Amino acid sequence: AGAAAVDGGRRLPDDLAAGLLAGLAYPERLARIRRAGDSSYLMAGGTAAELAAGTALAGVDWLAVAVADRSPGAPAARIRLAAAVDEATAREAGGPLLRTQREVRWADGDVVAREVVGLGAIELVSRPLARPGRELLAGALRDGLRREGLALLDWTPAARALRQRLAFCHRALGGQWPDVGDDALLATVDDWLGPELATARRRADLARVDVTAALRRLLPWPAAARLDELAPERIEVPSGSRIRVDYADPAAPVLAVKLQETFGWAEAPRIADGRVPVLLHLLSPAGRPVAVTADLASFWRGGYAQVRAELRGRYPRHPWPEDPGTATPTRRTTPRRR
Repeated sequence: AGAAAVDGGRRLPDDLAAGLLAGLAYPERLARIRRAGDSSYLMAGGTAAELAAGTALAGVDWLAVAVADRSPGAPAARIRLAAAVDEATAREAGGPLLRTQREVRWADGDVVAREVVGLGAIELVSRPLARPGRELLAGALRDGLRREGLALLDWTPAARALRQRLAFCHRALGGQWPDVGDDALLATVDDWLGPELATARRRADLARVDVTAALRRLLPWPAAARLDELAPERIEVPSGSRIRVDYADPAAPVLAVKLQETFGWAEAPRIADGRVPVLLHLLSPAGRPVAVTADLASFWRGGYAQVRAELRGRYPRHPWPEDPGTATPTRRTTPRRR
């Protein structure tokens, strides 16, 4: 086989010289095989291409494609005429397409930071990026939150409870209180999660965020000082117990309390500056709901008599007064008579 002198004295075999000439003419058609032994290639211009089965070029790692066509709707172009090249020749022919870039993105469930050397769309070399910029990292983490959702954060019981209380305030009191739905939190992520995004580097760092402290950045001032008044974590009942309020449904906060502890209450408590009555789940001594009401006065006058008749024999050590509105509340059982 003959040889051709090309590019300042570098001597190439005739077949590589032909490939170099084709690559210089059509650098965007330089193509690398996708998988060893495959017939599918990726061209530097980003187009997928297929080599006909049985051709002498089958399995060649690099091609300089001179002629290719693509039928309408076909997933890949068909290679009609090409010459084999090696990577060094492809780099030489496609010099204007060589690029080195830093890439920080969310992929496969975490931040990927790397330096990539490519020939157009073909990735030649990838190496880890030791010191990616803070802004690039924050952008990748934001993208991760948008793709995978707020479950990337550690929603402790305290964080969930605060979010539910804020959702209640937003519904009951209006726009001065923040919307804490998923879409709203993702749209305002820099407002409440900005300091953590500025220092985080990977998925695991998001899982370590104090979400409760972050959410508190959304609290409006000076209304924030009234959160415990408007949406209290706990409410003191007539027995003296402080019972946690369940805000899972922002339209109907629930207080689950044993019926005997509410004796003496004329009405269910109201929160959010008196706008919203608390829904009482009145419990039996065994902790099972026996009534659900936001109108305690009506329950004392009506439904209580039936509950008393059904349960006083089952729980004789607990008080079942005829007039619960004036009875003494209690957390305790009645001592057994000797």
